[in-house]
Amino acid sequence: MVRELFAAGKDGTRIYVRYREGPGGIESLAGGARTGSERLTAVLCDGIACDGFIWKYLWDDLARTVNVAHWNYRGHGRSSLPADPQAIDLRDHASDLAAVRAAIGGGPVVLFGHSMGCQVALEHLRTHRDGVRGLVLICGSSGRITHHFKGTDVLAQLLPRVIAQVDAYPHIARAIWSRVPAPMALRIALLAREVDASAITPSDLLPYMRHMVDIDFSMFLHMLQSAGEHSAADLLPRIDVPALVIAGDRDTFTPPRLAEEMAAALPRGELMMVTGGTHVVPLERKKMVIERIEQFLLERVFGGSPASDAPSPEVPRGLAKNG
Repeated sequence: MVRELFAAGKDGTRIYVRYREGPGGIESLAGGARTGSERLTAVLCDGIACDGFIWKYLWDDLARTVNVAHWNYRGHGRSSLPADPQAIDLRDHASDLAAVRAAIGGGPVVLFGHSMGCQVALEHLRTHRDGVRGLVLICGSSGRITHHFKGTDVLAQLLPRVIAQVDAYPHIARAIWSRVPAPMALRIALLAREVDASAITPSDLLPYMRHMVDIDFSMFLHMLQSAGEHSAADLLPRIDVPALVIAGDRDTFTPPRLAEEMAAALPRGELMMVTGGTHVVPLERKKMVIERIEQFLLERVFGGSPASDAPSPEVPRGLAKNG
């Protein structure tokens, strides 16, 4: 059963959350309070301008073994626009993640991040390490994403000028942005080989294309600029929880060397490099990805030593059978 609720950001912004109980999970949620037995929850953090398309299959697959929660960033999906228009940087998203965790009961979690969601999860750990039992970081890096986009810093150089033009002529920019047909954007992505057309179901990408044109364009650009200047690289050597880094060796958005460097810097990090994978590996290599994640949860999270003195979450029956 899926529950829908709203967490409150520090400025009062309403943050949409969907929550799904796994086997033997939390029995009830009422007013954000936790009741029943404590089980591990996988908390899914999107990339920028996304509202969950990348988790289409993992949302169901993970629920076989753990509780699952997914949330929308402020100004994304069903979350409201930020009450404070300036509160859109990585620290604000990391703070919202704390509110999301509290709203679903505050129990132990494994944080999942895709693309910019990796930065959000890492930045969250700067101030909220209690209860985090592991990390799964997919097709992302520890920061400065605009300086590495497609292997160059061209985006970082161009972005301030683009933002200046959009802020000067917001109605014109909005009109142009909103008129890009989602099917056309999808065809361009397939033709440009930004995704593996032989391994993906094209319709799985349409929700992302549609959400992109609906988002506030100026907010998106300012948020992208903030993510481009943010870095959690200083935290990596101090994050003492099991971490699985998943990347595609054909990812042009986030060069795979960044995933290699991140996995090497994490004290308990390990790398899964997917041959032929792009920036949407969870959609291209569904079976491979979930099998690797289930192995990681069983061997490193449930089977490993906890990150604090709190007891480890109980191993779900589904994972025990797979072991």
